[in-house]
Amino acid sequence: MKDFFQNVSRYPRYFITFTLGVLYTAAQPLLPLFERRSTAIATSLLLLSAFAFLVFTLRAMLGLSAV
Repeated sequence: MKDFFQNVSRYPRYFITFTLGVLYTAAQPLLPLFERRSTAIATSLLLLSAFAFLVFTLRAMLGLSAV
């Protein structure tokens, strides 16, 4: 039983490591775009608008409204 709990306790660490690895891999191609000011502004606006689109779409689909 002790081995079972040791094994289960490793899953949160694996999940955090896996998530950070995916985020790091996804961010690597975007980092050169932040070297120049014009592309940094455009990239930031694109990422912000994509996030806002995702939030508004999920709110509409799930019926979550601020009112």
